[in-house]
Amino acid sequence: MKSFLTRLGSGILLVAIILVTGAYGSWPLWIAVTLAGFVGLHEFYRAVDIQKNDLLWWIGMIGTGMWAFLEWIVCGGDLAWKENLWMTLVITLMLFLAVYVFSFPKYDTRKITEAYFGILYVPVMLSFIYQTRMLEDGFQLVWLIFLSAWGCDTCAYCTGVLVGKHRLAPVLSPKKSIEGAVGGVVGAALLGALFGALAEGDPGLYAVICGVGAAASQIGDLAASAVKRQHDIKDYGTLIPGHGGILDRFDSVIVTAPMIYILALYFNH
Repeated sequence: MKSFLTRLGSGILLVAIILVTGAYGSWPLWIAVTLAGFVGLHEFYRAVDIQKNDLLWWIGMIGTGMWAFLEWIVCGGDLAWKENLWMTLVITLMLFLAVYVFSFPKYDTRKITEAYFGILYVPVMLSFIYQTRMLEDGFQLVWLIFLSAWGCDTCAYCTGVLVGKHRLAPVLSPKKSIEGAVGGVVGAALLGALFGALAEGDPGLYAVICGVGAAASQIGDLAASAVKRQHDIKDYGTLIPGHGGILDRFDSVIVTAPMIYILALYFNH
């Protein structure tokens, strides 16, 4: 009972933070997403055995900081810096390669790859929550990220329990079923349509966006599970009591956020 109340309480607090920062946008959401990116990257590095204060850890944090800073400038309206935003990834890669070369053979190619991949996988992908919110219709669109990810998760679980028979990824996640996956996509699409009707948007368009986002969210969920399984860990962290770490709670959101952003840009053109 105590663990349930802890999980419920932390879940309510998390949703409240998302609702407040997502509705306001601007610097509160940027700070929240940036902090989540730093913490999530630390969790990922710990999972792949890149220890805090290791040189690779520091470069990862510096790269994350550069990305977040320039993202704030670009999304604030200074589009002249947009190319420089993406150049931060090139500069960060060059720093990793410099460490690889000048400290050889301290780090192998796998460790360098994991360190660089972590930046793309966590802070960069998560940053699309903020970037989506800063679009012209961002106040409505940003909620599609969470409807797709968490709505799909809930609908997939319920459908899987009721009618799930065929395993989706039997080795990686034996409890997930193909029926559950389909139910998750359909359920998220219906939630998107309902939200579109209530928010005076296009129900059909929102249904398509949420359906595609839901399919992406399941890849994100399974990918995070694969990393945990490969490195023999139960949770990425303990930041959110009863839920685990940032990556445990936002594993599906990480992949859904850039997908919603891309779809929003595509349909707006």
